[in-house]
Amino acid sequence: MFYQLAVKSYGLAIWLAQGFHPKAKSWISGRKKIWATFPKVDKREVYWFHCASLGEFDQGLPLMNQLKAQDPSIFILVTFFSPSGYEHHHKRKHVADFVCYLPLDTKENAKRFIQHFKPTNVFFIKYEFWKNYISAAKASGAKVYSVSAIFRESHRFFGKFGFLFQDVLKQIDFFFVQNQISVDLLKRIGLNNVLLVGDTRFDRVIQNKMNVEADLKIEGFLHGEKAFIIGSSWPEDENLLKDLVLKQCKQIPVIIAPHDISESHLMQIEQLFGKEIIRYADLLDHPNSASILLIDCIGKLANAYSYGNVAYVGGGFSGSLHNILEPAVFGLPVIFGPKHSRFPEGQQFVNEGIGFSVSTEVELNEAWTFIHAHWNEISEKTANYVQQSEGATQKIVDFLRLN
Repeated sequence: MFYQLAVKSYGLAIWLAQGFHPKAKSWISGRKKIWATFPKVDKREVYWFHCASLGEFDQGLPLMNQLKAQDPSIFILVTFFSPSGYEHHHKRKHVADFVCYLPLDTKENAKRFIQHFKPTNVFFIKYEFWKNYISAAKASGAKVYSVSAIFRESHRFFGKFGFLFQDVLKQIDFFFVQNQISVDLLKRIGLNNVLLVGDTRFDRVIQNKMNVEADLKIEGFLHGEKAFIIGSSWPEDENLLKDLVLKQCKQIPVIIAPHDISESHLMQIEQLFGKEIIRYADLLDHPNSASILLIDCIGKLANAYSYGNVAYVGGGFSGSLHNILEPAVFGLPVIFGPKHSRFPEGQQFVNEGIGFSVSTEVELNEAWTFIHAHWNEISEKTANYVQQSEGATQKIVDFLRLN
């Protein structure tokens, strides 16, 4: 009863916010008349993947690709919770047969959704667990899996009142988790149906490296040089980096690909870095005398890292660290902000000496100096670390084949 009330209250809150919050507006408008858009699946076997946003979609892609290659007849359904995932998924190469928003998790919506698609296998990526959808899927006879799951002691499932939330986990047929901590936490509450496989994002970035596409505009800007790549940056990151960038861009080119590409944010960045900067969209229209390239569109960053020698990845000042594996697969040492506890790869990178967490300009400059004094060693260790972490997807596929 409490869960149903909480879900409906959440939906109401988003509806009320749509007048002044762009993401809330997209969340509501994307779900209008959604039922009329659902295709007929006929007798094809449906594999349903649910992703909170684009990062989880990237984690699910290697598994989707391998399952589709193994059996091209299956119908792959992908749902998103967040507009930031749904609105940009088409910029990824994928094998999904149908992609849509996930309707609000009410009992009525879940039952109707499951009855329409009749999925046989359901994959919830990372850590979204929608109770009514999982219950409806289980009641229909579907197998439900948690993929690239990661749990922390602070999660609601493991606290003093964890017993109030554990029912949804007990309906999962199997957990494929990223680390030993997650295994231990699940076993502590009596869930032994768990396998430590690692993070499928390693497989994803390795696939991307193998299929990286040349960007002639970036190559024209760089003139054969390697760049300092600033990826998915937020204002806190950009302010921290200003002095370093303006000093270093005299010696090496810099590429900035901000998280937010709204016109207001792009203009803020231009004001911050001054005449040294040029937008990606303007490269062919202006003489290339600038030393800082501002990526003003989505979908270029993952390939842009292949042109770098050091990366700074944003989000580490808000607790929403972006994907540090994307630059690491190309052997780039990675710098990021201090709040990365929700992302175990951040601390793993620090422990391995291939990632550098900084809070101040002093720490940033120290990291920069150290990286360039030991670049060859760090770059080799970085690329090797990613390569050695490959294989999570194959472990999951092997398990599914045998069970």
